Amino acid sequence: MVGGALGWQVHQRRNRAVFLSGAVFFTTISILRLHRTTPYFPSSPPNGGVSSPSASSNRLSSCVSFLNDIAWDPHNSNSFYWARSPRVAACQFRRFSHANASDLLSRSWVVVAGDSQARLFVLALLGLVLDSEEMEAVRGDLFKRHSDYLHVVGEIGLKLDFVWAPYETNLTGLVMEFKRKLNFPVVLVMGSGLWHMLHLSKSSDYGVWLRLLRNELVGSGFSDHLFWLGMPRLINSMLSTEEKRAKMSDAVVAAYDREIYQSKLLRQSGGGPLLLLDVESFSRKCGVSCTVDGMHYDGVVYEAVVHVMLNALHI
Repeated sequence: MVGGALGWQVHQRRNRAVFLSGAVFFTTISILRLHRTTPYFPSSPPNGGVSSPSASSNRLSSCVSFLNDIAWDPHNSNSFYWARSPRVAACQFRRFSHANASDLLSRSWVVVAGDSQARLFVLALLGLVLDSEEMEAVRGDLFKRHSDYLHVVGEIGLKLDFVWAPYETNLTGLVMEFKRKLNFPVVLVMGSGLWHMLHLSKSSDYGVWLRLLRNELVGSGFSDHLFWLGMPRLINSMLSTEEKRAKMSDAVVAAYDREIYQSKLLRQSGGGPLLLLDVESFSRKCGVSCTVDGMHYDGVVYEAVVHVMLNALHI
Protein backbone atom coordinates (compact mmCIF):
# COMPACT_ATOMS: atom_id res chain seq x y z
CA MET A 1 0.00 0.00 0.00
CA VAL A 2 2.86 2.33 0.84
CA GLY A 3 4.45 1.63 -2.52
CA GLY A 4 1.08 2.13 -4.18
CA ALA A 5 0.53 5.45 -2.42
CA LEU A 6 4.01 6.65 -3.36
CA GLY A 7 3.40 5.63 -6.95
CA TRP A 8 0.11 7.58 -6.95
CA GLN A 9 1.83 10.66 -5.51
CA VAL A 10 4.58 10.46 -8.17
CA HIS A 11 1.90 10.06 -10.83
CA GLN A 12 0.06 13.14 -9.51
CA ARG A 13 3.29 15.14 -9.37
CA ARG A 14 4.08 14.16 -12.96
CA ASN A 15 0.59 15.19 -14.05
CA ARG A 16 0.95 18.49 -12.20
CA ALA A 17 4.39 19.09 -13.80
CA VAL A 18 3.02 18.30 -17.27
CA PHE A 19 0.07 20.63 -16.67
CA LEU A 20 2.30 23.46 -15.42
CA SER A 21 4.81 23.08 -18.24
CA GLY A 22 1.94 23.03 -20.72
CA ALA A 23 0.48 26.16 -19.16
CA VAL A 24 3.84 27.90 -19.35
CA PHE A 25 4.20 26.80 -22.99
CA PHE A 26 0.80 28.09 -24.03
CA THR A 27 1.26 31.30 -22.06
CA THR A 28 4.60 31.85 -23.80
CA ILE A 29 3.04 31.16 -27.21
CA SER A 30 0.19 33.57 -26.44
CA ILE A 31 2.66 36.30 -25.47
CA LEU A 32 4.65 35.72 -28.65
CA ARG A 33 1.50 35.83 -30.75
CA LEU A 34 0.44 39.04 -29.07
CA HIS A 35 3.87 40.49 -29.72
CA ARG A 36 3.74 39.56 -33.41
CA THR A 37 0.30 40.98 -34.01
CA THR A 38 0.49 44.20 -32.01
CA PRO A 39 1.62 47.32 -33.92
CA TYR A 40 4.58 49.22 -32.56
CA PHE A 41 3.34 52.61 -31.37
CA PRO A 42 5.65 53.41 -28.45
CA SER A 43 4.40 55.39 -25.51
CA SER A 44 7.83 56.12 -24.06
CA PRO A 45 9.75 59.33 -24.75
CA PRO A 46 11.74 59.32 -28.03
CA ASN A 47 15.05 59.52 -26.19
CA GLY A 48 14.33 56.21 -24.50
CA GLY A 49 14.19 57.72 -21.03
CA VAL A 50 11.70 56.91 -18.33
CA SER A 51 9.09 59.50 -17.44
CA SER A 52 6.39 59.69 -14.85
CA PRO A 53 2.76 59.34 -15.99
CA SER A 54 2.14 63.03 -15.35
CA ALA A 55 5.27 64.09 -17.23
CA SER A 56 4.40 61.79 -20.12
CA SER A 57 0.86 63.15 -20.22
CA ASN A 58 2.10 66.75 -20.16
CA ARG A 59 4.52 66.05 -22.98
CA LEU A 60 1.79 64.35 -24.99
CA SER A 61 -0.63 67.22 -24.69
CA SER A 62 1.97 69.90 -25.36
CA CYS A 63 3.58 68.16 -28.33
CA VAL A 64 0.26 67.36 -29.98
CA SER A 65 -0.42 71.08 -30.19
CA PHE A 66 2.83 71.57 -32.15
CA LEU A 67 2.51 68.66 -34.59
CA ASN A 68 1.27 70.85 -37.45
CA ASP A 69 3.94 73.55 -36.95
CA ILE A 70 5.51 72.81 -40.32
CA ALA A 71 7.53 75.41 -42.23
CA TRP A 72 8.64 75.44 -45.86
CA ASP A 73 12.07 76.34 -47.14
CA PRO A 74 11.52 79.61 -49.08
CA HIS A 75 14.26 78.58 -51.53
CA ASN A 76 13.06 75.01 -52.05
CA SER A 77 9.36 74.11 -52.17
CA ASN A 78 10.25 70.43 -51.85
CA SER A 79 11.79 70.94 -48.41
CA PHE A 80 9.82 71.24 -45.17
CA TYR A 81 10.77 71.16 -41.51
CA TRP A 82 9.23 71.73 -38.08
CA ALA A 83 9.36 75.25 -36.70
CA ARG A 84 12.67 75.91 -34.98
CA SER A 85 11.42 77.10 -31.63
CA PRO A 86 12.63 75.60 -28.32
CA ARG A 87 9.17 74.21 -27.46
CA VAL A 88 8.80 72.45 -30.80
CA ALA A 89 12.40 71.23 -30.74
CA ALA A 90 11.77 69.63 -27.33
CA CYS A 91 9.20 67.32 -28.97
CA GLN A 92 11.92 65.81 -31.21
CA PHE A 93 9.70 65.56 -34.27
CA ARG A 94 11.43 64.00 -37.26
CA ARG A 95 11.05 62.85 -40.82
CA PHE A 96 10.75 59.08 -40.84
CA SER A 97 13.00 56.95 -43.01
CA HIS A 98 11.69 53.97 -44.95
CA ALA A 99 12.96 51.64 -42.22
CA ASN A 100 11.56 53.71 -39.33
CA ALA A 101 8.13 54.07 -40.95
CA SER A 102 8.03 50.35 -41.74
CA ASP A 103 8.85 49.48 -38.13
CA LEU A 104 6.23 51.87 -36.77
CA LEU A 105 3.44 50.63 -39.07
CA SER A 106 4.31 46.93 -38.98
CA ARG A 107 1.42 44.55 -38.17
CA SER A 108 -1.12 47.39 -38.53
CA TRP A 109 -4.41 47.87 -40.31
CA VAL A 110 -4.68 51.43 -41.60
CA VAL A 111 -7.87 52.78 -43.17
CA VAL A 112 -7.94 56.06 -45.09
CA ALA A 113 -11.38 57.29 -46.18
CA GLY A 114 -12.32 60.36 -48.14
CA ASP A 115 -12.00 62.04 -51.54
CA SER A 116 -9.08 62.78 -53.87
CA GLN A 117 -7.14 64.44 -51.03
CA ALA A 118 -7.26 61.18 -49.08
CA ARG A 119 -6.10 59.31 -52.19
CA LEU A 120 -3.06 61.59 -52.47
CA PHE A 121 -2.35 60.98 -48.77
CA VAL A 122 -2.40 57.20 -49.41
CA LEU A 123 0.02 57.65 -52.31
CA ALA A 124 2.44 59.53 -50.04
CA LEU A 125 2.13 56.95 -47.26
CA LEU A 126 2.78 54.00 -49.56
CA GLY A 127 5.67 55.91 -51.12
CA LEU A 128 7.38 55.81 -47.75
CA VAL A 129 7.13 52.02 -47.25
CA LEU A 130 7.38 50.71 -50.84
CA ASP A 131 10.19 50.83 -53.37
CA SER A 132 9.95 52.71 -56.68
CA GLU A 133 9.02 49.66 -58.77
CA GLU A 134 6.15 48.77 -56.47
CA MET A 135 4.93 52.37 -56.54
CA GLU A 136 4.56 52.33 -60.32
CA ALA A 137 1.99 49.55 -60.05
CA VAL A 138 0.27 51.29 -57.13
CA ARG A 139 -0.32 54.54 -59.05
CA GLY A 140 -2.25 52.81 -61.81
CA ASP A 141 -4.55 50.96 -59.42
CA LEU A 142 -4.99 53.68 -56.79
CA PHE A 143 -6.13 56.36 -59.22
CA LYS A 144 -8.96 54.43 -60.80
CA ARG A 145 -11.81 56.91 -60.68
CA HIS A 146 -14.03 56.86 -57.58
CA SER A 147 -13.08 53.38 -56.39
CA ASP A 148 -11.80 51.70 -53.23
CA TYR A 149 -8.29 50.32 -53.03
CA LEU A 150 -6.50 47.75 -50.86
CA HIS A 151 -2.78 47.18 -50.58
CA VAL A 152 -0.99 44.73 -48.31
CA VAL A 153 2.72 45.22 -47.64
CA GLY A 154 3.52 41.62 -46.79
CA GLU A 155 7.09 42.23 -45.63
CA ILE A 156 5.91 44.28 -42.65
CA GLY A 157 2.35 43.00 -42.26
CA LEU A 158 0.77 46.36 -43.11
CA LYS A 159 -2.75 46.33 -44.53
CA LEU A 160 -3.85 49.66 -46.00
CA ASP A 161 -7.42 50.28 -47.14
CA PHE A 162 -8.47 53.34 -49.11
CA VAL A 163 -12.25 53.85 -49.05
CA TRP A 164 -13.79 56.27 -51.53
CA ALA A 165 -16.04 58.31 -49.23
CA PRO A 166 -16.42 61.89 -50.51
CA TYR A 167 -19.38 62.83 -48.31
CA GLU A 168 -19.71 62.95 -44.53
CA THR A 169 -22.60 60.46 -44.73
CA ASN A 170 -20.18 57.99 -46.33
CA LEU A 171 -17.76 58.43 -43.44
CA THR A 172 -20.50 58.01 -40.83
CA GLY A 173 -21.71 54.87 -42.59
CA LEU A 174 -18.20 53.45 -42.60
CA VAL A 175 -17.80 54.10 -38.86
CA MET A 176 -21.15 52.46 -38.15
CA GLU A 177 -20.09 49.41 -40.19
CA PHE A 178 -16.88 49.04 -38.16
CA LYS A 179 -18.93 49.25 -34.97
CA ARG A 180 -21.51 46.73 -36.21
CA LYS A 181 -18.79 44.19 -37.00
CA LEU A 182 -16.73 45.05 -33.89
CA ASN A 183 -13.73 45.17 -36.19
CA PHE A 184 -11.70 48.36 -35.89
CA PRO A 185 -8.58 49.51 -37.74
CA VAL A 186 -5.51 50.44 -35.73
CA VAL A 187 -5.30 53.80 -37.53
CA LEU A 188 -8.22 55.64 -39.14
CA VAL A 189 -7.73 58.74 -41.29
CA MET A 190 -10.82 60.53 -42.63
CA GLY A 191 -11.61 63.74 -44.42
CA SER A 192 -14.34 65.35 -46.52
CA GLY A 193 -15.84 68.67 -47.51
CA LEU A 194 -14.85 69.45 -51.08
CA TRP A 195 -17.66 67.42 -52.65
CA HIS A 196 -20.25 68.78 -50.23
CA MET A 197 -19.07 72.31 -50.99
CA LEU A 198 -19.27 71.79 -54.76
CA HIS A 199 -22.38 69.64 -55.11
CA LEU A 200 -24.56 70.43 -52.06
CA SER A 201 -23.29 73.90 -51.17
CA LYS A 202 -24.84 74.28 -47.74
CA SER A 203 -22.34 74.67 -44.92
CA SER A 204 -24.91 74.31 -42.13
CA ASP A 205 -25.85 70.83 -43.40
CA TYR A 206 -22.17 69.97 -43.52
CA GLY A 207 -21.93 70.89 -39.85
CA VAL A 208 -24.93 68.71 -38.97
CA TRP A 209 -23.32 65.68 -40.60
CA LEU A 210 -20.00 66.34 -38.89
CA ARG A 211 -21.71 66.35 -35.51
CA LEU A 212 -23.40 63.04 -36.33
CA LEU A 213 -20.00 61.61 -37.27
CA ARG A 214 -18.56 62.86 -33.98
CA ASN A 215 -21.38 61.22 -32.03
CA GLU A 216 -20.68 57.87 -33.72
CA LEU A 217 -16.98 58.07 -32.83
CA VAL A 218 -17.22 59.19 -29.21
CA GLY A 219 -17.24 56.29 -26.79
CA SER A 220 -16.82 53.73 -29.56
CA GLY A 221 -14.36 50.84 -29.78
CA PHE A 222 -11.83 52.72 -31.91
CA SER A 223 -8.24 53.29 -30.83
CA ASP A 224 -6.92 56.77 -30.07
CA HIS A 225 -5.24 56.86 -33.48
CA LEU A 226 -7.98 58.81 -35.27
CA PHE A 227 -7.15 61.62 -37.69
CA TRP A 228 -9.03 64.24 -39.69
CA LEU A 229 -7.50 65.11 -43.07
CA GLY A 230 -8.20 68.80 -43.44
CA MET A 231 -9.16 70.44 -46.72
CA PRO A 232 -6.41 72.12 -48.74
CA ARG A 233 -6.12 75.80 -49.41
CA LEU A 234 -8.30 76.54 -52.44
CA ILE A 235 -6.81 79.11 -54.81
CA ASN A 236 -10.00 80.36 -56.42
CA SER A 237 -8.46 81.89 -59.52
CA MET A 238 -6.79 78.59 -60.39
CA LEU A 239 -9.84 76.33 -60.03
CA SER A 240 -10.59 74.52 -63.27
CA THR A 241 -14.25 75.45 -63.88
CA GLU A 242 -16.53 78.43 -63.44
CA GLU A 243 -18.80 76.32 -61.22
CA LYS A 244 -15.91 75.58 -58.85
CA ARG A 245 -14.87 79.23 -58.75
CA ALA A 246 -18.44 80.28 -57.90
CA LYS A 247 -19.23 77.55 -55.33
CA MET A 248 -15.81 77.40 -53.69
CA SER A 249 -15.25 81.08 -53.02
CA ASP A 250 -13.15 82.23 -50.07
CA ALA A 251 -16.32 83.10 -48.14
CA VAL A 252 -17.79 79.63 -48.66
CA VAL A 253 -14.53 77.96 -47.65
CA ALA A 254 -14.47 80.03 -44.46
CA ALA A 255 -18.06 78.98 -43.66
CA TYR A 256 -17.15 75.30 -44.07
CA ASP A 257 -14.06 75.74 -41.90
CA ARG A 258 -16.21 77.26 -39.14
CA GLU A 259 -18.51 74.23 -39.23
CA ILE A 260 -15.57 71.89 -38.77
CA TYR A 261 -14.39 73.71 -35.65
CA GLN A 262 -17.88 74.25 -34.24
CA SER A 263 -18.73 70.56 -34.63
CA LYS A 264 -16.14 69.72 -31.93
CA LEU A 265 -14.98 66.88 -34.12
CA LEU A 266 -11.33 67.86 -33.71
CA ARG A 267 -9.17 67.22 -30.69
CA GLN A 268 -7.59 70.66 -31.11
CA SER A 269 -10.94 72.45 -30.86
CA GLY A 270 -13.27 71.15 -28.21
CA GLY A 271 -11.58 67.90 -27.27
CA GLY A 272 -13.08 65.88 -30.13
CA PRO A 273 -11.99 62.37 -31.16
CA LEU A 274 -10.00 63.31 -34.30
CA LEU A 275 -6.55 64.87 -34.51
CA LEU A 276 -6.31 67.43 -37.31
CA LEU A 277 -3.78 66.92 -40.08
CA ASP A 278 -3.61 70.51 -41.26
CA VAL A 279 -3.47 70.23 -45.05
CA GLU A 280 -4.68 73.83 -45.41
CA SER A 281 -1.67 75.17 -43.53
CA PHE A 282 0.83 73.02 -45.42
CA SER A 283 -0.63 73.76 -48.85
CA ARG A 284 -0.79 77.49 -48.09
CA LYS A 285 2.85 77.55 -46.99
CA CYS A 286 3.98 75.52 -49.98
CA GLY A 287 2.25 78.08 -52.16
CA VAL A 288 1.03 78.62 -55.70
CA SER A 289 4.05 76.87 -57.20
CA CYS A 290 2.93 73.59 -55.57
CA THR A 291 -0.39 73.26 -57.45
CA VAL A 292 -1.60 73.34 -61.05
CA ASP A 293 -5.34 73.48 -60.35
CA GLY A 294 -5.63 75.36 -57.04
CA MET A 295 -6.94 72.27 -55.25
CA HIS A 296 -4.60 69.29 -55.64
CA TYR A 297 -1.03 69.88 -54.51
CA ASP A 298 2.39 68.41 -55.18
CA GLY A 299 3.33 65.21 -53.40
CA VAL A 300 5.56 66.99 -50.89
CA VAL A 301 2.48 68.53 -49.20
CA TYR A 302 0.97 65.10 -48.56
CA GLU A 303 4.37 63.73 -47.55
CA ALA A 304 4.43 66.39 -44.82
CA VAL A 305 0.97 65.27 -43.72
CA VAL A 306 2.15 61.65 -43.53
CA HIS A 307 5.15 62.59 -41.37
CA VAL A 308 2.91 64.57 -39.02
CA MET A 309 0.69 61.51 -38.59
CA LEU A 310 3.69 59.23 -38.00
CA ASN A 311 5.02 61.58 -35.33
CA ALA A 312 1.59 61.61 -33.69
CA LEU A 313 1.67 57.81 -33.58
CA HIS A 314 5.17 57.90 -32.14
CA ILE A 315 4.42 60.33 -29.28
